[in-house]
Amino acid sequence: MDSIFITGTAGSGKSLLTSRLCQWYKDNNFFPAIVNLDPAVSNLPYEVDVDIRNYINVNEIMEEYDLGPNGAIIMANDIIATKINEIQDEIDEINPDYLLIDTPGQIELFAYRASGPFIISNLESENKMAVFLMDGVLLSNPTNFVSLSLLSISINLRLNIPQINTITKRDLIIEKLEKIMNWTNISYLDDDLFFEKSPEYSLLSLDIMKYIRKTGIMQEIIPVSNITSSGMIELFASISRILNQGEEVKY
Repeated sequence: MDSIFITGTAGSGKSLLTSRLCQWYKDNNFFPAIVNLDPAVSNLPYEVDVDIRNYINVNEIMEEYDLGPNGAIIMANDIIATKINEIQDEIDEINPDYLLIDTPGQIELFAYRASGPFIISNLESENKMAVFLMDGVLLSNPTNFVSLSLLSISINLRLNIPQINTITKRDLIIEKLEKIMNWTNISYLDDDLFFEKSPEYSLLSLDIMKYIRKTGIMQEIIPVSNITSSGMIELFASISRILNQGEEVKY
C-alpha cells in the first residue's frame, strides 16, 4: 500500500483533488481508499472509507471542555494522534493499493502541531508522499507566489516525506497561468517584483527565491484543475515516479 497525503491551505481544493485522484485510480483498475482526517468538515465530495469523525466530535468537545469553535478544532486535531491504532485497523481491513489521506483544512494544525508528523511517521505503508496545493487564485502577485513557495518548503520540512507542489484552480487563472509559471525563473520574478509597492519586501522576496532555487529544494510546480481535469495526467505521472518509478502510468 502506498499513501498520499493531500495538504495545502484552507480552500485550496484538497478534498476535491482527493476525489479526483481516487476516481483516476479506480478508472485505471487500482483499489484506492480515502481517509478523512478533518474532524470539523461537514460535507465531502467523496465517499469516505475511514473517517476521523467517527472517533472525534468537535461539537461534543466544545460542550465538554467549554471551548469555542477554534479551541475545539485545535483540541480535536491533537486527539487525532491518539486514534492512530483504530485508523490503522480500519485501513488494514480495507487493504487498498493506494491510500489517499485528506488532511485538515487548517494546514498549520496538521503540519506544525505534533499530531500530523506523528501520524505520518506511525502509519504503516510501503511508501509515503505528499501533494501540496497552492491556491491559484492567491497567486495573483509575485510576493504571494514567494510566500506560498516558502510555505510549501516549510510543510515539506515538517512532514519529511517526498512532496509534489501543485497550483490548483487552473481554470480560474488561465490568463495569468503563463506569467505565474514564469515566476519560477528568477529573471521573470525580478522584473515583476520591481513593480511591487514595497521595495524592501520585494528585495526580500527575491532573495528568498534565489536561495530556494540555489538549494534545489523547490521542485517543479504542476498546475491542475479539479473542474476540467487539466494537468491531471502530469500530476499522476509525477506521483507515479515518486511511488513506483512510473511503472503504472497509462497514457
